Amino acid sequence: MAVAITESNFEELVLKSDKPVLVDFWAEWCGPCRMIAPLVEQLATEYEGKALIGKVDVEQSGEIARQYGILSIPTLLYFKKGELVDKQVGSTSKDVLAAKLNALL
Repeated sequence: MAVAITESNFEELVLKSDKPVLVDFWAEWCGPCRMIAPLVEQLATEYEGKALIGKVDVEQSGEIARQYGILSIPTLLYFKKGELVDKQVGSTSKDVLAAKLNALL
């Protein structure tokens, strides 16, 4: 299951992670976010122990979204060793998300 990432745990879970991290920026009212959510959950299961898959609710943790310039959702950010290395804006296929994640392993 994808980890809930908030302003209080973002630094510890994302920036200090020794594994690649995929962060899904979403909101409950966002239709495309709900469409991509099952794919994010599948990746969380498939990459358990190899990468961290997390979700940031932009309604609850808007400061993180502002910090990374998130203007539309869903936006998925990829981090490696605390650095932002890739991003996907908008809905896409699981294969695209997995390929970007595999490149970081």
